[in-house]
Amino acid sequence: MKTGLTKREKTTEIYFNERSAIITVCTYNTSLKNRLAVYARRFPGLCKQIDDDGSGCLVFEIEKGRFCFRLTAPYSEERQKAASEAAKKNGINKQKG
Repeated sequence: MKTGLTKREKTTEIYFNERSAIITVCTYNTSLKNRLAVYARRFPGLCKQIDDDGSGCLVFEIEKGRFCFRLTAPYSEERQKAASEAAKKNGINKQKG
């Protein structure tokens, strides 16, 4: 969908405070919009779409305990090498010729 916005302007904003049990997510990110929409259809008591600006941004409200941020530690060199070898062995990212 053409919105007239640059990629830099297509932000994802997540609002919550310590008092409220609701998180508000405003996003242009297609993957996140799709995942939230599916979740809202599956669990309407926990998540709902509350706005569509018509320019590609959707706004959802979701119960605070249902949305998380996952922080991942960087791989050690040993783990990177093992993952690379496993990928090569299984043909992942193999160039088509």
